[in-house]
This record gives sequence, C-alpha cells and structure tokens, in this order.
Amino acid sequence: MHGLASLEILPLTGRPAGFVVGLAAEARLLRGCGVVGIGGGMPDGAQAAAERLVAAGVGALVSFGLAGGLDPARHPGDVIVPRRVWEDGAQFEADPALIALLGGPTVDLLAATAAPVASAADKVALFRATGAAAVDLESGAVARVAGRHGLPFAVLRVVCDPAWRDLPPAALAALDAGGAIAARRILASLLRHPMQLPALLRLAADAGAARSALRAATSRLRGGG
Repeated sequence: MHGLASLEILPLTGRPAGFVVGLAAEARLLRGCGVVGIGGGMPDGAQAAAERLVAAGVGALVSFGLAGGLDPARHPGDVIVPRRVWEDGAQFEADPALIALLGGPTVDLLAATAAPVASAADKVALFRATGAAAVDLESGAVARVAGRHGLPFAVLRVVCDPAWRDLPPAALAALDAGGAIAARRILASLLRHPMQLPALLRLAADAGAARSALRAATSRLRGGG
C-alpha cells in the first residue's frame, strides 16, 4: 500500500496534497503529511480553507475528519473512504488514484449537507433519500473547490455519531471557527438543558472511538501498523 506520506509529494503532480479538516486536533494528526487547512467544521469554512490550500499550490484536496453515520450498519470508528460525494442532488466522483493512496474505497457514497443532520429521524430520511453511508458538512465544499480548479479530490472520514443516535444541543455548539472545542458554549448549553448530559457522555464515548480510528488510519497509511 502506498503510505499517506506519499501525499507529501504526489506522484502525478509533484506537489503536496492539501487536507481540509474541521478540528485543530485533526490537523495535528496530519503533521508531516502535506498541507493542512482548518475550516471549523462548516461548509463556508471548508470552502475557504480549500481555496487557501489551492492558493498555496497543493496538487489535490482531501476532506479529512469525522462524519455522522446514516447507514445503521456503520458504527463509531468505521472508516469512510467514498467513491462519490452527494450534495444537494449533485454527485462528485472522487479520484481513484487518490482513493488508492488512502487505502482504497470503503463505501460508495458520502452525503454532504449545509447544516448538521442532528436527529436519528433526519438521518433515516437522508439515508432513504440518498443511500449514503455517512454525512458530513465539509466534503461537498472540498469537492466543489477541487472541481473549480481542476484538482483531484478524495475523502477520508470516520463515523462518530451513528445513525440511531440523536446529537444533543451542546454538540452543535461545540466548535468555533478555528476548529477548537468551545467549552464555554458547551457548558452554557448544559446549564440550559441539563437533561442532555447522558447523550453528551455517549457522544463523548463515540468521539473517542472515532478519534482512535482516525489515529490508527493515519498510522496504517504511514506504514506504521
């Protein structure tokens, strides 16, 4: 298998890959693996981060980080490398060579939405409408920027919240624009709605499994195990 380190200088272009992430913690996992841009977890931020990476001279774009499960067969920690990204009825084909560098495809389709898909009911509805295995907020923006500039793109995501799990309100307030965890906003949400604490603790456990899987994926792709 080609390693993620191969993405520091892409074989076909001689330029590094650019990774768009939502979290600063995700960026730290990618040290030495290309150029990283933090978008803060929302489509506008991801688009801006991707454009900055293009301006910096990257040869491809990779959407990297966490995703929400839509397929009930997908569990926290499952790696999502899709062949295609769906966004608002449009579909974007990920680059097969770049997918191969990421370890090969694991699903056919990932959905990208403009707003969080927070409830289990909404996840069921999106799964029925698209057949996508998982959903995130950034991959559509990354795919669009890549297409606009004629660059290959791919996605490596890990399921965090599964299809059957509602996201508590505090989770939706968790990120700031710089990709850091906004602890004060989470606490304020908990104080307003203390009954969400059990759901938030379950999400924390899911997020721990997802982070471990991301760490293991980058280690494997570097040839570290």
